[in-house]
Amino acid sequence: MRCSPRCGSSSTAIEPRLPIASRPSRTRPRGGRCPRRQESLSSVSDTRPRPPSPMPVRAADGGSSGLKSVDTSALNSIALRETRVKNSPSVAEHLEMYRRMVLVRHLEEGLGVLHREGRTRGPIHRCDGQEAVGVAATAVLEPGDKVTTTHRGHAVYIGKGMAMGPVVAEIMGRATGACGGRAGHMLIADVEAGVIGGNAIVGAGIPAATGMALSMQVLGQRSVALCVFGDGAAQTGICHEAMNIAALWKLPVVFVLEHNGFGLTVPSAVQSSVPDLAVRAAGYAMPSEIVDGNDAVAIYRAVAGMVERARRGDGPGLVECKTYRMEGFSTSDMGGYQRPEDIAAWRARDPLKISREALRASVGDETLSDIESAAKTEVDDAFAAALAAPFPTFRLDEASNPYSEAH
Repeated sequence: MRCSPRCGSSSTAIEPRLPIASRPSRTRPRGGRCPRRQESLSSVSDTRPRPPSPMPVRAADGGSSGLKSVDTSALNSIALRETRVKNSPSVAEHLEMYRRMVLVRHLEEGLGVLHREGRTRGPIHRCDGQEAVGVAATAVLEPGDKVTTTHRGHAVYIGKGMAMGPVVAEIMGRATGACGGRAGHMLIADVEAGVIGGNAIVGAGIPAATGMALSMQVLGQRSVALCVFGDGAAQTGICHEAMNIAALWKLPVVFVLEHNGFGLTVPSAVQSSVPDLAVRAAGYAMPSEIVDGNDAVAIYRAVAGMVERARRGDGPGLVECKTYRMEGFSTSDMGGYQRPEDIAAWRARDPLKISREALRASVGDETLSDIESAAKTEVDDAFAAALAAPFPTFRLDEASNPYSEAH
């Protein structure tokens, strides 16, 4: 709690609140000054906050990789665990997820090259290293399901089934883009694919998905809304409001938290009082699970369980995917705030490497190489077509022109 206006203390430390019954009695000193307790940092050798550990939580094989999984006891029922096993992806499904992840990686790298050449307009928010979350989470959805995402949503676009050509053209602002060249890379939408759009406002996709879930419930549909958001958005007030009402009304919405360790350039350790944000779900009587955000199979299983649960009317769920942002916040980011050792540790656990290694025994290197080559060609062709396409033309809408003589 903050000091009163009369407090003379300059400290910005926050004193933890105890339950009323256990709070020690305190007497305010005369003169209106409140006592402050200062913690010594002399024993801390390095006070720079760290992003999430590069040894993620729960692998697809059920083993632990270093971090603890959040246990919400009764909320995570035996039925939910059985559903996850039942919804394990087949080899063909995993192979398709891998193909889409490779597509997204080539898309991100291509955008980086064009930006350095000065051929893009405005900053681009790349998702290198986070492809598994957007692709695997959307892989469990049905055609009638809807998804909202963030300003870093390229993996969600491709994962939900959008074609590469219209996505690239839209990013490049061309008339052949998914939204006619008017949306830019952050706001791409495709109603037929169930992509309601990215969002440049941090956290705005959370209430949007919750509202869509309410509509589905009112209309008696079996559809599910999925919301992909980041750890920065998890600190917003609207996140609490949306999750609270979703749980209260048992709305068919699944919240997928893409915890990449940073909000803008600020590490999550100085934005949240807890390292595992999934613990908050217990406050809404909502089941939650923490998974390795670089393991597509682990993500698929966890999200599939939550989606099936929501579809049968049991309410929302939260899946926290621990991953890492390999590139800067955007292409305009000068960097310098990410530790080289952290980048190296997470790069060794590249989601593409994890899926490729898992698939080798089943399909072989030749099949994987063919998929990778075809994906590279598909992205290259999409860029060539987009750069050759015309820019959109804009016509003034007389009906909305306040200066029009037509009025």
